[in-house]
Amino acid sequence: MTDAQPQKEHHWLARLVGAWTYESECTMGPDQPPMKMTGSEVVRSLGGLWTVGEATGDLPDGGAFHAIMTLGYDPVSGRFMDTFIASMMPHLWLYNGALDANEQVLTLDSEGPSCTGDGTMAKYQDIIEFISDNHRTLASQFFGEDGQWHAFMKAHYQRTKEPKS
Repeated sequence: MTDAQPQKEHHWLARLVGAWTYESECTMGPDQPPMKMTGSEVVRSLGGLWTVGEATGDLPDGGAFHAIMTLGYDPVSGRFMDTFIASMMPHLWLYNGALDANEQVLTLDSEGPSCTGDGTMAKYQDIIEFISDNHRTLASQFFGEDGQWHAFMKAHYQRTKEPKS
């Protein structure tokens, strides 16, 4: 196997590399108040082809949150690929997606346990958008039975440290 060379999409991923803080708000249901979380994330490059992000934060109930996200691009399929695991859930999330035409927004599609808790699966999207080089957002939504996407989480990330060159 030959060494793969980074494509322009891999260079887009390199924008994620660095140390970040975040503030997020999540709505768990129509009758529940939004939950707020804060934390930090460190994203590193793996060979210029992948990013590995490790996030920590405090949950509203006082517990700690730990998560790992890998994100890469497959030139053969022309799709971005992502995995996500978190300390408070047993599901391994597998995503794939694409950049918008302006190369500012990456929309990643997945399937996972429904929020209803009835054991069914549902469609989800995570949407990463660069507002500037030092500010990005992550929005999450699910596809409802009404045929519409419903937003339930949005996080704002601020860069705290420039990536090493």
